[in-house]
Amino acid sequence: MAGELSAVVVDDHPAVRAGVAYWLSTGTPPIRVAASGEDVRAAWLGEGADADVVILDLHLGGPTPALGDLRRLVEAGRRVVVYSMRADDDIALQCLELGALCYLTKAEGAEHLVRAARAAAEGRAYTPPSLAGALAGDRSDHRPALSAREVEVLVEWFQSESKDFVAQRLGISLSTVNSHLERIRIKYALIGREAPTKAALVARAIQDGLIGVDDL
Repeated sequence: MAGELSAVVVDDHPAVRAGVAYWLSTGTPPIRVAASGEDVRAAWLGEGADADVVILDLHLGGPTPALGDLRRLVEAGRRVVVYSMRADDDIALQCLELGALCYLTKAEGAEHLVRAARAAAEGRAYTPPSLAGALAGDRSDHRPALSAREVEVLVEWFQSESKDFVAQRLGISLSTVNSHLERIRIKYALIGREAPTKAALVARAIQDGLIGVDDL
C-alpha cells in the first residue's frame, strides 16, 4: 500500500521479534516488518537495509551494549529506536546522544513501541515515561553559554514541525534559524557534549533545564 511504513527488528530472542512484529502489524496504520534477525546484520542486508525504522535491542548475546552498532546505523542515516530490557538512565542518555530517536524499555508495552516506531519512521523523536524520567534526572553542570536568542530558537524548534515555521514565528529568515542551530551544535560539541540530531538536542536542553518534558 502507498506510504506504508516498514521496520527491521534486531533482537536475539525469537519471541520478542515475533511479538514486536505482531504489535507493529496491529497499529493504526500498521507498520510492516520487512526483516528481522538476531544480530545487526539484519539492518544492513536485504529488505532490512531499506526499512524506515530500526528496532534495535542493545544487548545482543551479551552484557555489553551495542553502542558501536547504534553509532554506525545513525551515521548511515538510519532512524533507530533502541528497545531494551534494561531501564538504565545512563545508557538511555548515551543512546540519545549517539542519535537514537527513542530509548524504550520492554516493560513499556505495545502502545509505546508502536508510537515510537511510527515517530522514528517519520524522523521524529518520541519520549516514553521511562525516558522522561531519565532526562529529568540528568542535570549537567557542564553547559554551553547559549544566548537568549539561541535558546528562543531552540525551544521554538522543539515545539514546531519545521524550521520554516520557527522563522515565521520569530520573524527571521530560514538561514538565520539554521545558523543559530548550527552554532548551538558547535557550542555543545566544543564542550564534549555532541548533539548531532534533533532528539539529541532535546535531550541536552532538558538536561540543562532549558525546557521541561511537559513543554514538548
